[in-house]
Amino acid sequence: MNPATTEFVRQRFTEYYRKAMLVSPSSLAQREWGFVLFNPGSAEMRMRRHIAFADRVELFDYIKNLVPSHLYYSSAYYEKPDAPTMGEKGWCGADLIFDLDADHIVKGPYDQMLSRVKTETEKLLAMLTDELGIDPKQIDLVFSGGRGYHVHVKDLAFRGWGSAERRELVDYICGIGLDPTVLFAGFPPSSGWPARFREALIDFITWLGSQSEEEATGYLTSLEGVGKESLAGFLKKRDAMINGLRGEFDPTLLKDRVMKAVMHETGGEFRKRLNEKAALADEPVTTDIKRLIRMPTSLHGGSGMRVQPLEVRDLFEFDPLLDAVVFSTREVKVDARFLITMPMLGSTYQIQKGISTVPEAVAVFLCCRGIAEIA
Repeated sequence: MNPATTEFVRQRFTEYYRKAMLVSPSSLAQREWGFVLFNPGSAEMRMRRHIAFADRVELFDYIKNLVPSHLYYSSAYYEKPDAPTMGEKGWCGADLIFDLDADHIVKGPYDQMLSRVKTETEKLLAMLTDELGIDPKQIDLVFSGGRGYHVHVKDLAFRGWGSAERRELVDYICGIGLDPTVLFAGFPPSSGWPARFREALIDFITWLGSQSEEEATGYLTSLEGVGKESLAGFLKKRDAMINGLRGEFDPTLLKDRVMKAVMHETGGEFRKRLNEKAALADEPVTTDIKRLIRMPTSLHGGSGMRVQPLEVRDLFEFDPLLDAVVFSTREVKVDARFLITMPMLGSTYQIQKGISTVPEAVAVFLCCRGIAEIA
């Protein structure tokens, strides 16, 4: 941002923080806090951290006086959260955090990325509550203000978990390290990864049947360990395999050379279908027991939108481009770097390269994203 744009955005943030009803996390005094400041003309983000507050009054006064571009607190609880080094802080535990960021999942127009990441969040919440038995009352759901959602699990049972235990949990959520011999043991499943794994295999075999013989052969022979002889037998029994996956499983399927190659490939068509069954959370965030996370009700310095807390039951109806927008529709002139289509506030704006007039909320978003400057 140039100085004029920085001042415009900072003034809007100042007005928001002057009036906003902010909320703070539990055990506020045990949290470390971090703030990124507005820095005119600099592309480098510098954080002011290792800060602690005794209560919410002190915190909120600090925020209103500082007016940060980004505002974070630690998922961890510390004895001395304002100690200058991590070793001196005295770690006491941490909330279990899941971060779903559309940028790690799909590329495309902003509204389409938001739609996809909502789907991933819905899958994650279903796994946590339906499969892992976590009480929905112990889950805080937050729109990040940018491209995704944060899921905070407050249950004390997880607070003392280290990185290794959290890694196992996020691996389950993301479908990493699945063992087919375990998944296929017992009766035909109706839920969980045994059911999802079978569904992904059925989807893959069905897709394979839609290809020409030349295309199917070319794909399968590209897999390690697949030869023409084993391939011929596999292609003949595709329908039988699908029927077996839908009913009582034939254990000899696990010994099929082609099926082994398909199930153990790290990329490719089967893994793509398996990933569609997973909830694609950002694994490093969950395993990090000293993570800084955005404060709900703060503003995201990369979008100007509110870091919006919401009830789990309200996720389906939630529209970030309407419900997390806090600025007005008054007209503001911007100088856009390129042509862009921007949906916001229930309308779609066609913004040409160069100078144009847009609602204030759109102007803040474009400036925060580096797409435009104040004209």
